[in-house]
Formats: sequence, structure tokens, C-alpha cells
Amino acid sequence: MKLKKSWKLVSALCILTLLVTALAACSGSNSPSATNEPQTATDAPKETEAPSKEVPTLVWWLIGGQVPNNFDKAVEAMNAYTAEKIGVKIDIKVASWGEWDTKINTIVNTGEPFDIMFTNSGKYSKQVAMGAFADITDLVQSETPDLYKLIPEKVWDGTKIGGKYYSVPTYKDSSLTQYWVYDDQYVQKYNIDINNIKTLQDLDGPLRSIKAGEGKSFYPLPMTQGEGLNGFFNNYDDLTLGFAPIGVRTDDGSRTVVSVLEQPDIMANLKLLHQWYQDGIINPDAPTKTENDKGRPFFAAQAFPGAEVSWQINDAVEKYDMVQHFGPIYTTSTIQGSLNAISANSKYKKEALKYLELVNTDPKLRNMLAFGELGVDYNNVDGEKVIERISDTWPLAAYSQGTFFNLAVTKGAPVDQWDQVKKLNDAATSSTVLGFALDIANLQTEVANCQAVWDKYKYELITGASDPEKMIPKITDELKAAGMDTIMQAAQEQINNYFN
Repeated sequence: MKLKKSWKLVSALCILTLLVTALAACSGSNSPSATNEPQTATDAPKETEAPSKEVPTLVWWLIGGQVPNNFDKAVEAMNAYTAEKIGVKIDIKVASWGEWDTKINTIVNTGEPFDIMFTNSGKYSKQVAMGAFADITDLVQSETPDLYKLIPEKVWDGTKIGGKYYSVPTYKDSSLTQYWVYDDQYVQKYNIDINNIKTLQDLDGPLRSIKAGEGKSFYPLPMTQGEGLNGFFNNYDDLTLGFAPIGVRTDDGSRTVVSVLEQPDIMANLKLLHQWYQDGIINPDAPTKTENDKGRPFFAAQAFPGAEVSWQINDAVEKYDMVQHFGPIYTTSTIQGSLNAISANSKYKKEALKYLELVNTDPKLRNMLAFGELGVDYNNVDGEKVIERISDTWPLAAYSQGTFFNLAVTKGAPVDQWDQVKKLNDAATSSTVLGFALDIANLQTEVANCQAVWDKYKYELITGASDPEKMIPKITDELKAAGMDTIMQAAQEQINNYFN
């Protein structure tokens, strides 16, 4: 009897256990406890977080002056803006005017990482031949169509090497117009008729008057080694070689390649520079001086209407008088006067193009790059259209960054300043070899050797420190030994084939 009762009790317990197990399985079938694994606190359901998208920071090498204390803060403001707009930031590296040649050559030659680099006709073809820059021919059209449409076809064509685009040209005063620039206080003091000065010979009298009146330690035509007299070789198209001793006179219908230093007009002007140097019109340290002083009494510049307003602010000069004396003219080199190329080794080629597109199409970013920190370096006067400069320390050269045609006008400049620049472009004559760019792929040894010769002598020659009648024959002999005739012959053949 006791055995039967015990059996009934076991049976009931078994049935109860089965019911509890079944109920647990049903109630937990959609939760982790439905498995046989023990549940812990870390097994609780979690919300899946979307992975944060990387915001790349691109290295952009630009040319400019001394970096001010607020530079990092200004760049941070740009980065906050562009990170939100296109998911890209920028790390701006500044090579000073004096170190630019050496610094950029070192970066390219050593393979130092960068994403974007300002370059120009003096370096561009060599850097492309070295494989430094990415071919963006297809990418710029597919990834940044607004950028591609903004820049006229003629300007794009001026950047081509071997039929391909390796840079984004800066659409600005893409034709060349040359000006004499005078500090007005000396114009008034010495009664200078600035509108009738067109040549270097015309300048001789006024510069001597200033020198005589201001004294022995005053130099009416101050120079630096890299610039000499800006625009000195303008009458000759350098075929984008960036090498003054070889070229074609811009108005020569025969398109004959010549040894530029041996041309009579160049020799006459070099002799005049040398005489000025000897007479103390040019500063004696010109061959070694790397940075311009502020407040020059006279200088030459490639420019455009209203440019003097910025110079007045930067140099703390009350008034500059600016008089056009050459151009406007289009050459392939003038178009290549300001380019931004993308490194062939950049991991962010598309992002770099997107950034350059924003620079060229977004007025707010364009002004920040050109003028600095809002409220510290400049204030907006009329939205993004007119600004007032309130400092003279922002170091970046506006011409090196992007188009002028979305850039604010500086208060005091003509309100239609950029319309006037477009008119200069429209009115420009063309070099007889416009569109041609010398292919140096098979001339790199000769070009490098000739450049080395020119680099030995050019600073003293273009600042007037050396006697051209003695130096030109010496320089020419060394250039010929270095391969100049080979370059000239190849250039003539390429020109003949290009235009035939």
C-alpha cells in the first residue's frame, strides 16, 4: 500500500517537472535563455551602434609668409566647417617664399607623404615626369563635375601633359597682366609721370631721382633673389619648362626656339639692371635676400585691378599706384601659374578632389582660406561678398588656393573687381605657342643638368649683381655642355609636330 502511494507521488512530480520545462521553453523561445547556455548580465540584448565614419585629414602644401599665432585656430574653424559639409579636414603646411623651391623639391624627391600640393609651371612638368602627381583626367569629371564645369576648357587644356590632367588649375587672372607698382608718396614727392613709363629704360630717370633724393642707404628698387624684377622674361614663352634660358618670343609667328639670354632685348635689360645695382638703386644683398621688406617704394608684379588694396594693408602703405605696362596675354605657363595637384600616392584622391571642389565653389571656405580667422583677420561687410581686413598677418597667398570668382572683394577695392579680371582674360592675346607644353620625359637628364647650371648663376644675374657681358657667354657655354642644344632641338621638333 505504501509502495503504490510512493509511485503516484513520483509520477506527479515527473508530470509537474515536464510542465514547468515546457512552459519555460514556450515563454523564452525568443530570448537568449531559450538556449541551454546559462544567462549572465553581459548576455543582455544590446543596441547596435553604427560605426563612426572616418574623417580623413589631408595634408596640403601651400606657399606663404610667416605663420601667425592664430593659424591653428583659423584652420580648426575651416575643419569644423568642411567636416560637416563633405567629411574632410585639412592640415595646411606652409613653405615660405624663400624656402619654397628647396622644400617642394625635397618633398617630391624623397617621397614625403602629402595629399595636395600647390605647384606651378616652373615645377609642374618636371614633377609629373617624376610620377609625383595623380592622373585625375577621369576622376575630376566623374567625382567633381561642378569643379570641372566651373573652369573653362581653355584653362583645363593649359594644364594637360600628354593629353591628361594632373592638376586643378586656379581659375583667376589666368592670362598675364604686368604692372608697375609705386608708393604714392614718392610719386608725389618726385613728380613722377607714372602713366608714360612702359619700359625699363623709361624707369631709369624716376628711379635715379628717388635715389638722389632719399640718400645712399635707400634703395628705390629693392629685390629678392628668387624674384629679381618680376616679369623680366615676359616676352618669351618658356614652353612650361620653368627655365628662362630657353623659349619662343610670344609674338613670333615662326615659333622659333631661341637661347633667351643671348637675345638683344634681354641683354640690354640685364645691362641696365647691372648698372642700377652698381649705382645703389638695387639693394646690395639682393642675390641672397629671401624675403621682401614691407613698404617697398617700387616693385613689379603680375596683378589685376584692385590688387593694390591688399598690398597696402599687408605693407602698411597709405597708397600704392598701380599702372599696367604689359599684357594681358595667355601662355600655357600663365595658365599653369597656379595649380593644385594630388599626390600619386595619396590614399584620399577622391576626398582631395572633393575638397578642392568645395574651395572653388563655396564662398565661405574660400574666404577663410584667403583671409584667415573671421573676427580676427577679417570681418564680413556684405555677407560673403565684401570683407574688411583687420590684420596683416594672414600668411597664405590667395592666388595659390582656388578661383577668384567666388572670393570676396576686399573693402576699398572695386566692387566689380572680379568682373574686371574676367574682362582681362577675355581681352588677352595669345602666345603663338599657346596650348603647347614641352614633354621632357626623354629630356630629364639634360633638363636637370641645365637647371643646375642656371641655379648657380641666376640670382646674381637677375638681380643685376653680375655683369651680363661677362656672365652670359660663360653661362651659355656651360648650358650647352649640359645639354641645352638637345633640349632646344627636341622643343623645336615637338612644336613643329604640335602645330602641324
